[in-house]
Amino acid sequence: MEQESQYYGVPLERSDYLPLEQHEHSCPPEEFAKWLEGYGKDARLAVDLFSGAGGLSLGLQRAGWTTAAAVDMDKRALETHAANFPGMSLRMDLGKPEERDRLEQLLEPAKGRIDLVAGGPPCQPFSRAGRYKIRHLVKHHGRDPEDLRKELWRAYLDVIRRIRPRAVLMENVPDMGLGDDFFVIRMIEQQLEDLGYATQVRLVDAWRYRVPQHRKRLILLARNDVERFEWQPSISEGERTTLQDAIGDLPEIHVEPRERVGERVMSYTMPVGDQSWFATAMRSEVKRDELGVVHDHMTRRVREDDFNAFRKMTSRTSYPELDEEHRRYSTEHFTDKYKKLDWKDLSRSITAHIAKDGYWYIHPDQNRTLTVREAARVQTFPDHFRFAGTRSDAFRQIGNAVPPMLGEAAAAVLSPVGDEESASAPLRPTWRAAREELTAWAEARRQGPDWYQLPTLPSVHAAVVAVLSGAKIKPDQLRAMLESLDGATKLTRNAFKELLAAAPTSSVGGRLDRLADVAGKRSIWDADNRREVPERIGMKPAEMSLYLLLINEDLLWVGQGALRVAARLHDNTSDRTNRLSDGRVNLVKLVGAETNAPLRMAALRLLGNTVCTATKPLCDQCPLNRYCAGRENVAEDLFANGLIETGVRPSEPAQSSGPEPQRTAQGS
Repeated sequence: MEQESQYYGVPLERSDYLPLEQHEHSCPPEEFAKWLEGYGKDARLAVDLFSGAGGLSLGLQRAGWTTAAAVDMDKRALETHAANFPGMSLRMDLGKPEERDRLEQLLEPAKGRIDLVAGGPPCQPFSRAGRYKIRHLVKHHGRDPEDLRKELWRAYLDVIRRIRPRAVLMENVPDMGLGDDFFVIRMIEQQLEDLGYATQVRLVDAWRYRVPQHRKRLILLARNDVERFEWQPSISEGERTTLQDAIGDLPEIHVEPRERVGERVMSYTMPVGDQSWFATAMRSEVKRDELGVVHDHMTRRVREDDFNAFRKMTSRTSYPELDEEHRRYSTEHFTDKYKKLDWKDLSRSITAHIAKDGYWYIHPDQNRTLTVREAARVQTFPDHFRFAGTRSDAFRQIGNAVPPMLGEAAAAVLSPVGDEESASAPLRPTWRAAREELTAWAEARRQGPDWYQLPTLPSVHAAVVAVLSGAKIKPDQLRAMLESLDGATKLTRNAFKELLAAAPTSSVGGRLDRLADVAGKRSIWDADNRREVPERIGMKPAEMSLYLLLINEDLLWVGQGALRVAARLHDNTSDRTNRLSDGRVNLVKLVGAETNAPLRMAALRLLGNTVCTATKPLCDQCPLNRYCAGRENVAEDLFANGLIETGVRPSEPAQSSGPEPQRTAQGS
């Protein structure tokens, strides 16, 4: 029933509810064992956790898996999943251990047959400050250190421990890693390696795998059969799937202000001669008797003022550029409230917010926002795929989904290879071995003259190293200054005077003057207050990161030296391009997680400053030389540029120059 609303500017309406019949091979839990002996008998089986409507399930299906079970809490999304896929669609809260027990029991008939566990657990990034606060609450205020109910990535790992699939696929937003120094990702990788999996993390632009939108995702892959992860070649900028390719064949909708926009079922006529490959793919599985229609090509009504604003816009118009009469939101808080899409470009990333309004997704030449079917196309859901519930339910499910084409590309990397019978021995991941050698090297250096470059330092020593990190000072001079503190845990006034007296130059002394305000303030150097030191001194961000690292805080120190080590080991240029994204992903492999992560991070900094230098690297002294995929290239580049003058190449590594898998696919 429609109701006029002056506030909303259009008649309020709730779309009809679309019920969907279950897939013919869907099954209830009590019939799962029978399903396994029937439809699922010879299938390669997968479990999709936090499945939503099934974008990732569809990608898995296209890559060769059959979803035996999907788990989610969204009732509408599960109704959609049950209609489009075989197997069980289970409504469970995996944050509850008893629910994970129940899932394990339900999957018992498939024990040993689940080949892959996939999913996108909702993950809240943990800032360093947040992690410190939690530790403080545990230590001083009785917080239960095992209160992990909201950390669903732990639930995800728990299911993997119980099922022990051959392969694992996890998809999430990049902020899951970039937002907290990859803390959660490092923990997940470490624990998967403890279970015998080799892992890979990549930040992937979805458009490189034919998805017609700007969408960067974090993909974590793991497998326990081989270490090699071979992605299909990605497309170039000139091969992108444009919005025109994606939705240009859909019927035009005549739009009038305040009137209904589109319908559940509309006539569809295939364009003659100019249908894109993408549109052909989207229509390829439409039933023969439905070829003349398209479903769910509908969206919200358009206010008259919005209609007039949309008419004035082009794809290059920013919201503040609209005439004031066409703006109804503050330009101070909404600088990009409206976005008209461009036929020749990618769409903006489709998110769940599209369920609330579509202003980021204004059609290129029709004065309306995208329809349900258009949003589904941009997410690469084919036209035969229907979404249960109301129009808003459909938008939400689409926005929360993994684009099936991206899911297929990621899943294909995990396909079984070679002789599965030969893959019975436990896998010892190469990068885990590399981290062990890096740890041993760092512990040995900590006992020698490099002690002041490695955690765990007293906060006084860490503060001195941090404020002098940009000074021109020789290592032996800095070491002598720190030794003048004679093991002090607090910076007394007398200790500060001795430190100044040991300064080799007036410039170094000038930098030390920044410590004057905290000299003699004994309480600031207490263990519980030491995080306040950088603010009291006025440390720059890089100085603060170094200080925190040296007092044993778990973080990624994104300095040029450490990035260079990681880039050479991976044989890429991430230290010079994409330092804050791909560069940090490379660091993650070497830093790892848990107790010794800060020590390894500091060791990489030390290696970059002393051994793996920009010119004339001392490869024969590097503890990681036998894992260095780029070592030969580094040597060749240095010779070619005349940077190695002796004519003697660095000594050969003990083993191969690349990260040698402990077990690889036959013929690879």
